[in-house]
Amino acid sequence: MSESKTFPGDRIASIEEYEAGRNTFDDGSDVRAAVIGTAEIDKKQRLAHVNYPGDVSIPKVGDLVIGTVAAVMGSMIAVSIDYINGKQKNSHVECICSTRNLRKRTVALVNDTVCLRIISHLNGTIHAGIKEPQLGVLFTKCVKCGEKVIQMRDAVKCTGCSWIDDRKLSTDFGNSDFIKLSVE
Repeated sequence: MSESKTFPGDRIASIEEYEAGRNTFDDGSDVRAAVIGTAEIDKKQRLAHVNYPGDVSIPKVGDLVIGTVAAVMGSMIAVSIDYINGKQKNSHVECICSTRNLRKRTVALVNDTVCLRIISHLNGTIHAGIKEPQLGVLFTKCVKCGEKVIQMRDAVKCTGCSWIDDRKLSTDFGNSDFIKLSVE
């Protein structure tokens, strides 16, 4: 077991020799550090880890995450992850979610709270999906006046100005206890 100091992006090992473990990612050819910490090579299990003194949480494939939409691009959204499997995290990790194959003009907007499922880690990027019924927008406000909205089938209507906006709503939309979600 060898140890050395690392910074995010530092090469720890080749993927032919070791697999990515805790606080690391596979960039296609190398295992790299995802956080500042101490690299640890487990030769017995063939894993490369980075030990971090704090609690940096990188969601695993299949995890349910809740976060705030940070950016909306043509066919994807970027989400700042706030909760992983119902537990609050302050690591400021982001993921991207493709919206290309959804039949919605507007899946989510900046500052919407959304629920996503992590589907992969590829080239140091966390990818999420939003297709399942329980995934989608959990909380939003009116884009015109900022007032509260209510659900109308698969859209939201403002209680103040009556603006109607299309979104990919979660089956948990409007529930104030959406944080208590669990992985099924």
